[in-house]
Amino acid sequence: MNDEVHYLGGIADWIETHARWRGDRIALIEGDRRLRYGELSDRVDRLAGALAERGVGKGDRVAGLLLNSIPFLELTFACARLGAIFVPLNFRLSPAEIGYILADCGARIVIHHAIFAPLLAPAQAADASLMSVVVDPAQAEEGKQTYDDWMARAQPLAVKPMVSQQDVLVMMYTSGTTGHPKGAMLTHGNTTWNAINLMLNENALTAEDVVLTVAPMFHIGGLNIHTLPALYKGIPVVLLPRFDPHETLRTIERERVTSLFLVPSMWLMLSQLPDFDNYDLSSLRVLVSGGAPCPIPVIEFFQRRGLRFVEGFGMTETAPNACILDSADAVRKNGSVGKPLMHMQMRIVDDQDRDVIPGEVGELVVRGPNVFVGYWKRPEATAEAFRGGWFHTGDLARQDEEGYFYIVDRKKDMLISGGENVYPTEVEQVLYRHPKVVELAVVGAPDPLWGEVPVLVVVPKEGEHLTLEEVRTFCEGKLAHFKIPKRLVEVPALPRNAAGKVLKRELRRLVAGESLS
Repeated sequence: MNDEVHYLGGIADWIETHARWRGDRIALIEGDRRLRYGELSDRVDRLAGALAERGVGKGDRVAGLLLNSIPFLELTFACARLGAIFVPLNFRLSPAEIGYILADCGARIVIHHAIFAPLLAPAQAADASLMSVVVDPAQAEEGKQTYDDWMARAQPLAVKPMVSQQDVLVMMYTSGTTGHPKGAMLTHGNTTWNAINLMLNENALTAEDVVLTVAPMFHIGGLNIHTLPALYKGIPVVLLPRFDPHETLRTIERERVTSLFLVPSMWLMLSQLPDFDNYDLSSLRVLVSGGAPCPIPVIEFFQRRGLRFVEGFGMTETAPNACILDSADAVRKNGSVGKPLMHMQMRIVDDQDRDVIPGEVGELVVRGPNVFVGYWKRPEATAEAFRGGWFHTGDLARQDEEGYFYIVDRKKDMLISGGENVYPTEVEQVLYRHPKVVELAVVGAPDPLWGEVPVLVVVPKEGEHLTLEEVRTFCEGKLAHFKIPKRLVEVPALPRNAAGKVLKRELRRLVAGESLS
């Protein structure tokens, strides 16, 4: 069968369809600016035309070094219209890391906010052909091409190329904890099926919802948990450039936000605000946490206020939604990430890829139409990840007798003490209930007798000091003795990456006697 028979269209068709059906409906809100679907469709076509004039075509890579903003999403859909591949860059990386990704993906154009020009400078010095376009003209250097000039002069794309669900839409680079980051290739189909999966869940977005996006969109959670599914649905998305706890609550109140995704560190910061209950959050319908296990006391904080707080699991390679815990079971199954979404399959396997019995810990493997198609220019890594026809997540998990999944830990974070497996997440969930704790993490450290022992790295509450003896007393009867931390290190803050995940490799260096970078 030919391509025309299989043609379902790329995600740029979403915006065109909404413009045709409901062009006056608000699509994007950024500060005082409100962009309607008809306007968004026109701007996407003009930006696609501007890119095409400069030689961008199907399969070419275009990078964005952008805050959460209207241009970020305009660029996403303009690349989609052309069949080009959008490469969002993490603005918290170093110039050398930015340069590596640009060279690896081969992008010839990068659109960026002016404040990130220093991050691009070394890459541009090394490659004079790299074209940069500044979003905020007031801050642009003299002579620099600006996004506003492009949009003012551009003509709508004259000929729209055929884009299929099989074409790569976005390439998101993984964190690179085990070496150089890898570009995970996500197709239009992956993104579409991710949205469909969410629409079939009991927490599905409705026509009356308003989504707030404050988690950074260069991370798959910020872009695909709610943002692109909301635009698939045709509802408003409110954009905040950075996370500030008070500004987040003010925005929820002002815009009557109904749906919000944050990573656990952000939920933790909100729960610690002394004036949290002073805000009118009655519009909120569903709160979603993902990216890492959320401390149960944080979940309970929101549940006590009558808010529907659900936890899910996903990763860049699954676009990202894989499973979610229904709100009806949120209290009864606190700590679970729920069950697979409609078009998703999940198993837990041992080191020989054999299914384990309920309650036993193994590696989580998944498959479904939202699972990525591979790593950019990494055929060996792709083959290893997909061995046996299932994507191996690298996450350790267990499943209970009712079929609910629990993420136990990252496979690389598990430690073995005296021959016994210790899962740091399990220890962390217990210790998060200690009254002196703000945040914490558990990592393994070498030990001459036991091989490895658990070490607690903790941020205590202001004016408090936590001792190892207090930790041991608190854990008695809650954890096996070999799981109780044998050392304690106090720090002012935990190191995190841009997705809000604790950098345990940094903590392992710390407990080994090195300073944090």
